[in-house]
Amino acid sequence: MKSSNKIIIAIDGFSSTGKSTIAKQLANKLGYLYVDTGAMYRAVTLYSMQNNFVDTDYLKKEALIGSLQHITLSFKYNEKLKFSEMYLNGINVENEIRSLAVSKLVSTVSALSAVRKKLVEQQQKMGEESGIVMDGRDIGTVVFPEAELKLFMTASPEKRATRRYKELLEKGHDVSYEEVLHNVEQRDYLDSTRKDSPLIKAKGAIEFDNSDMGLKEQFERILSITERHISVS
Repeated sequence: MKSSNKIIIAIDGFSSTGKSTIAKQLANKLGYLYVDTGAMYRAVTLYSMQNNFVDTDYLKKEALIGSLQHITLSFKYNEKLKFSEMYLNGINVENEIRSLAVSKLVSTVSALSAVRKKLVEQQQKMGEESGIVMDGRDIGTVVFPEAELKLFMTASPEKRATRRYKELLEKGHDVSYEEVLHNVEQRDYLDSTRKDSPLIKAKGAIEFDNSDMGLKEQFERILSITERHISVS
């Protein structure tokens, strides 16, 4: 049952378009639950890497699928950071899942239908009462096709790679810009061409290109759009 005057906000888009940032901002402003579905897929990828189910040159599909029953994912709100962090089997993995190593493999793991089925079921359960902001690759197309507001975030690969590169350097990762750009372009291709739930703009979604937009302007514009949708819901 949906809560009064609360809606489901589905934010999809390419990697490093700031989906998580804007989703967190909206959730905090509106008092909504925020769910970072990308973190869920990254956590499954991290688990797969830790158990040698996946690497750049192999994917042990059956072993990975068979292990899904042993994976427990949860979000716990960090009062100091003001957002929910990803926990894998009870362990905080928020920092580990943001590494370039995980980024290189997450699209491969995410393409598996069994993985998507498990996580989509969890995501849909989280949104049963509305008042939720969820970002990912297939939120408006598969998880919540009935969402009252759907946004599709995009920006040029070069702009996204620059943002991601700076972010990784600030966290102490030893990477090159060229390596990050290649990863961005590779993930775009894999996400858009996979057979199960490819990344596409959902029907009725508002496309938002933030290539040349600062965080403040982006938030103000999207908040205005959101408030209009809430007022007519």
